[in-house]
Amino acid sequence: MEVLDPSVSRDDLPLCVNDNLEKVNIEQNRSDTKSCIKARYTLGFLGFLGFALVYAMRVNLSIAIVSMVNQTAIPNNDDENTTDVCPKGNPINGTFIPSAGEFNWDEKTQGIILGAFFLGYVATNVPGGRMAEKVGGKLVYGLGVFLTAVLTVISPFAAYWGLVPFLVVRVAEGFTEGVTFPAMHTMLAHWVPPLERSKFAAIVYAGANFGTVISLPVSGWLCSLELWGGWPLAFYLFGGLGIFWYAFWLIFIYDTPAQHVRIDPAERAYIEASVEKKNETGDPDVPWLSIFTSLPMWAITVTQCGQSWAFYTLLTELPTYMDKILHFDVQQDAFLSALPYLSSWLVGLGISSFADALLARQILSPLASFKLWNTVASAGPSLSFVGAIWAGCDRMTVMMMLVGLSSLQGAVFAGNQMNHIALAPRYAGTLYGFTNAAANACGFLAPYIIGRLVEGHETLARWHTVFWMAAGINMITNCFYLIFASASEQPWSNGNS
Repeated sequence: MEVLDPSVSRDDLPLCVNDNLEKVNIEQNRSDTKSCIKARYTLGFLGFLGFALVYAMRVNLSIAIVSMVNQTAIPNNDDENTTDVCPKGNPINGTFIPSAGEFNWDEKTQGIILGAFFLGYVATNVPGGRMAEKVGGKLVYGLGVFLTAVLTVISPFAAYWGLVPFLVVRVAEGFTEGVTFPAMHTMLAHWVPPLERSKFAAIVYAGANFGTVISLPVSGWLCSLELWGGWPLAFYLFGGLGIFWYAFWLIFIYDTPAQHVRIDPAERAYIEASVEKKNETGDPDVPWLSIFTSLPMWAITVTQCGQSWAFYTLLTELPTYMDKILHFDVQQDAFLSALPYLSSWLVGLGISSFADALLARQILSPLASFKLWNTVASAGPSLSFVGAIWAGCDRMTVMMMLVGLSSLQGAVFAGNQMNHIALAPRYAGTLYGFTNAAANACGFLAPYIIGRLVEGHETLARWHTVFWMAAGINMITNCFYLIFASASEQPWSNGNS
């Protein structure tokens, strides 16, 4: 592979894995298959379903735990700790009425249960990416979804067994699910031509939003049933679908176009003309020193941390704000709480298609495209926080801000999410694992810090401070990305430190 001169900037050249104009010309001269059913589209569809299922299995506990816990056995000190600043409105009719529950878990224990997943998730991102580069993304991604599904099915049994077994299962789910994103990144590096990557990644990774949209209301409905206690059905359904999905993944998916036995030769030639071919004779060791000292890599890591801080503030803290301050319990209306994810999914698809069109027409350079859409993805949620502050006690306006402005977070797929492949296609999985682990660690830290900030001081001013903090962190980290991001393949991408 060509080793680039680091003194030469190639950020404005056409986006191609090897950053080589000769390869771009080859790609333009190749004709893609005329078949409507393409091998890479099958990968995209099954990858989308895989992410939908793992996210459905991740978030269903947020709904199910309301029915699992005996709410009447938990002391309620809201009246003592909450300073009312907004008038109480009419009660919202929920998707389901929580049952008496079978487990006496207080709020602290529930927080530990909900957070246990991330202990395993953060730990396996980097190993998962590296393993996918070594043995192939098909095996790592497929097993990640399958084992998560098996653990989801046995979760109700573990809960009945005891708190510790249930926590062990939740940590194990994090371990198995943690490999999925970096493994898929490795596969995209081998399967998707550069000018299709933004749109393709938006479709595949937006399965996470779709899974959340489906899981919240469906889990709420299942918890309202009397069959088998109701709440275990939320685990059995999505876990069973994950096991069923694995059979199709094994049959139809291959690590590379060269290994696919049914791919159209024209599609294979079209893909291989522009992407990094998998090194079948062995991979050099990861140049960790060069990675850790690479400013473009830190640019991706820092901006993902800021975006993750904003995302987890929206996901975990805004419903609490609406409950404690606005007296509007989003948790009771699962469909309403799913709307921000639905809007983000749809906006992400539209923006990513538009971004690829601009790249194909060379209206924007790859680097300019990354920076533009990353800024949009950071500014949207930040403005939604400012809008929530401005809306004050107007519940509907707050929801409009969430569903509208925060949906711009979907632009992230055309922003930093594909930047890893441009920097080092051979190590795309490892790089994504590193940045995703750091981002989720920051995201997990955000609710803890916010909780300490507002604990015992549930006032509007304290919560507005939380929102200003999230908006500021998100935009400051985006500035770091604007300064140091690169779209050029790095000199160390061939394995030489």
